[in-house]
Amino acid sequence: MKDTVGVLLAGGAGERLFPLTRDRAKPAVPFGGHYRIIDITLSNCINSGLRRVFIMTQYKALSLNRHIREGWTGIVAQELGEFFDLLPPMQRTGANWYMGTADAVYQNIYSIGSEQPKYVIILSGDHIYKMDYSRMLDYHIAQKAEITLATLPIAPNEVSRFGVVEVGPTAEIRGFEEKPASTTFRSPFNPDAVDASMGIYIFNTDTLLKALIADAEDPNSKHDFGHNILPNMLGKKKMVAYSFVDENKQQALYWRDVGTLDAYYDANMDLCSVSPTFNLYDISWPIRTRVRQYPPAKFVLGEPGRTGTAINSVITAGVIISGAAVSNSVISQDVRVNSYSEVDQSIIFSHVSIGRHCRIRKAIIDRDVQIPEGTVIGYDPVEDKRRYFVTPSGLTIVTRDVSLFENPVDPEFFKRM
Repeated sequence: MKDTVGVLLAGGAGERLFPLTRDRAKPAVPFGGHYRIIDITLSNCINSGLRRVFIMTQYKALSLNRHIREGWTGIVAQELGEFFDLLPPMQRTGANWYMGTADAVYQNIYSIGSEQPKYVIILSGDHIYKMDYSRMLDYHIAQKAEITLATLPIAPNEVSRFGVVEVGPTAEIRGFEEKPASTTFRSPFNPDAVDASMGIYIFNTDTLLKALIADAEDPNSKHDFGHNILPNMLGKKKMVAYSFVDENKQQALYWRDVGTLDAYYDANMDLCSVSPTFNLYDISWPIRTRVRQYPPAKFVLGEPGRTGTAINSVITAGVIISGAAVSNSVISQDVRVNSYSEVDQSIIFSHVSIGRHCRIRKAIIDRDVQIPEGTVIGYDPVEDKRRYFVTPSGLTIVTRDVSLFENPVDPEFFKRM
């Protein structure tokens, strides 16, 4: 990895995770109580030996920037040339913000070139998976490829959510379609599956830079890797597929795009199970994050009907469950759940206080929310829709400004905010 630079794209607006992304970037959304979504990819970098990484941010990046600065820049040895550097749009090449994934990399072409790497790994900061990028780089070099795409098998009815590739018998890529309604492509390794791009690419540096310059000069381009860069290079450069090798060590491959509220919720709920599919407890592949100093979690009171308990739940530091019952939930740092309250199948962000006699079910409570005594959430969908954001599946999102939602609103209201 000493000849490699990572480029982590973390600037997406995350519209489908609204309202959780109204005040924060998508990669900065909490995950698993203790982490942020971006921590998963950054941990993969560290565990793979990739220690020179540019992180490209854009929308609502204050909390993300602070998280990286306080939790990640100190992990690498700067005196050895290692870094996790934040790169907001600096308009080196024009007066625009990042206009697409390829344009984001193009606008930082000078920063990449200054490191003089042989290889560049393009990564995304909003997926949940474990992967050793050094294995993929070894494969890229062994194949004498100019571009390598990480792929995983998906069902044919899922292709509209992915870029899909046609892979030849020797792993060469023969075709590429970006989120098609349907496709005739089938995996040579599994005729019942389609090979989907994971959004992880390795380029020889000279190949990448030439492609970015040509794309920037194309007025009809969307300046996107999936729509433009990769399709334009088919048949011109040696492009191969690398089948995802999962470091999660489970029978089924684990890769999740937590880009929607329901997908995000499901991925968190999986962590509460007795044997979660995504293993946070594997010491051979640690997941790192910024650690703040909080006291230990505490469960107090043991009176009949007023006993502090948590079952099948993830509980983090600084939490006090005082005479309340928590089940099947993820509770972030510095949360207080007061007496006679019940929290079930919910995700509670940090610095939340839940008053007495509350009942909360299948909800996400954003940080710094104060839930008044006697509040009921998740039991009456009609009333919930009057005050909160409710997904079609019945998941209730409570934000810090719940007073905004005293009158009925429709989902389009949130998109206009």
